[in-house]
Formats: sequence, C-alpha cells, structure tokens
Amino acid sequence: MQFGIFTVGDITMDPTTGRAPTENERIKATIAIALKAEEVGLDVFATGEHHNPPFVPSSPTTTLAYIAAKTSKIMLSTATTLITTNDPVKIAEDYATLQHLADGRLDLMMGRGNTGPVYPWFGRDIRQGIPLAVENYALLRRLWTEDVVDWEGEFRTPLQSFTATPRPLDGVAPFVWHGSIRSPEIAEQAAYYGDGFFHNNIFWPIEHTREMVALYRQRFEHYGHGTADQAIVGLGGQVFMNKNSQDAKRAFRPYFDNAPVYGHGPSMEDFTAQTPLTVGSPQEVIDRYASMRDEVGDYQRQLFLMDHAGLPLKTVLEQLDLLGEEVVPVLRKEFDSLRPAHVPEAPTHASLVAKAGGSHDATVYAAADDVTGASPADQR
Repeated sequence: MQFGIFTVGDITMDPTTGRAPTENERIKATIAIALKAEEVGLDVFATGEHHNPPFVPSSPTTTLAYIAAKTSKIMLSTATTLITTNDPVKIAEDYATLQHLADGRLDLMMGRGNTGPVYPWFGRDIRQGIPLAVENYALLRRLWTEDVVDWEGEFRTPLQSFTATPRPLDGVAPFVWHGSIRSPEIAEQAAYYGDGFFHNNIFWPIEHTREMVALYRQRFEHYGHGTADQAIVGLGGQVFMNKNSQDAKRAFRPYFDNAPVYGHGPSMEDFTAQTPLTVGSPQEVIDRYASMRDEVGDYQRQLFLMDHAGLPLKTVLEQLDLLGEEVVPVLRKEFDSLRPAHVPEAPTHASLVAKAGGSHDATVYAAADDVTGASPADQR
C-alpha cells in the first residue's frame, strides 16, 4: 500500500493573516513539502497541472525533475497530466526524460482537469473532452511501446515513421493511472488497458466512489487483466489534524470557511460527514481511512491533499509530521495485514521491469545521423 500527498498548487490568502504567498513562495513551498514527505516516510508526491491563476503548477515535469534531484526514495507522480490539451508526443518525450532523471521513480495520472477554459487556450473544444482523452492516450501508449509509429487520428497532424525520444527507461513505460471523479468512460478506459484507476473523491460521498470503483473493477476483469479484486485502485483524501480533535476543528475552520473550492457552502461538519475530509485527531483520521477498504476493497494508493486553502507552510509541515509519524504507519500495517496474497501491490518501475522479463536498453539509433552521417556502429 502506497501513501502520499498531492498538491493542486493554489495561491490562496491565509484568512488568519490576510496575506497570500507570492508565486515564488508557493513554488518553493511545494519543493519543501515534497522533501518533507520523503523525510517522514511517505511513498508518493504528486502535483497537479494548471494553466491559470490562482494555481502555479503549469510545468509539472520541471517541478518533479527538481524534486527528483533532491530526493532518493519517494515516488513522483502527477495529479493530473492533462491528456486532453497536451500533445501526446510531448507527454511521451517529457515524461520519458523525467523517468530517466528520476531513475524510474515516476508514474503519472492522466486526467481532463477541472478548468473548462483550458480547452480553448490550447486550441481544443471542451465538448470533445472524452474523445480527446481516448484518442490521445491511445497514441501515447503507442509512442511509448513502439519504436516507430505511423498514426493518423482526428485531433492532431498524422505521424509518419516517428520515434519519440528518449525511449522509456529499461524499455518499460511509466505506469499510468487514469484519474476521474465522475466519468464512467475514464474508468472504462483504465480497465481496457489494465491501467490504474484513481478516484480523487475529495468532494464526493462514498456511495459515488464505491460505484465508480466497482465499475472499474468489473470491467478490468471483463478485459482479462485479472480478477476484479486485483484491479489497481487509488483514492484521494484530505485531512487536518491536531492532537486534540477540538483544537483541530478550531484551527481549520477559518481555512475551510474561506476556501475557494468549498468555502461559503455547507458547514465544515456537513462537509466532513459527506466527503473524505477528516478534521480531528490522528486516531480519527486512522479510523476514517481504515474504513475505506470496507467501501472499495483492497486498494493500492492513498493520496492526501494537505496544503490547500491558504494553510501556511509551517502548518503543512507540521501536518506531514503527524501524517508520517502517527497515521500512515498504523494504516500501512492495517492494510497490509488484510490484503490477500493474490492482490497486487502498487506497480513500481522495478515490478514493471520484472513483469516485462527484465530491463534492456531501448535506445533507438538512426540509420545515419542527420548531422554527421555517422552509422549506428559509429555511434556505439
């Protein structure tokens, strides 16, 4: 079982001070949070992708490459990579490069995002969101698994004898999660390919999450990738903790009440009753998230949103101490003790290489160098 955190990279005013961080401060805070996540023993750090204020993570590969250079253990991921508005060729090459730089400590989550205007900004039509996700991912898979690709589709110019470079590390593409909150078509897509399905259910009741995961599991088995309980599932979550439950509620309430996403709506008590948001003691968080297995079955990845709504960096780092020291060790032991032997753990680069029969150098050498005319033998 993997535990980690994800960030959406929002720049939000701290309601207790009236001050919002600068872009520079928020970017640097993201790095500090990722480093802290590794320090406290978390497994995954993931960043979203946004191209509009009040968010800063418009270049996740740049951020993750920097974090990769500063860390040695933590898995790096996205939450999400916009498969609809990014060119699949650029995704293939950017993330293969990052996979090499991170020595395989990389996977990524494909998604459509939650910002409608991003479509026209990148020359796309939001009404084509699902067809774009389907076609672009089909091309991305081919770019990672085939050395030479001839391709023609609806949404981009054709490719003729195209090789994406660099080739994936050890000849194995990064593992892909398909992230969706409400679209059964994306659960179907994840099941069709035998990929992971990540239900980032931070704003939804557990009944909806249960239905979406069940659909994915059913279709995963239908396509012959294994039994339904062997499907690769991830969940989102959000917590705020204090040693004392009442202190946690008192400290988090002004942030909840003024948050751009869920502020000025249901009360904090109503929202926590209806969604995975848990505000209280570490034990309350443990009890709440241990129950997720009862709802969706054994799953492989749990990510928490910890730095949203204007929380200052100092507070976020303190939250990570509590998460890493008091919550995750208990949940990890609980989940691992209950997981049947036939249910897989979350895929890693090492496990994917082993499944592929071992690593190999996937470098593709041109028949002759366009600049020097060197032959493949000369290049070697």
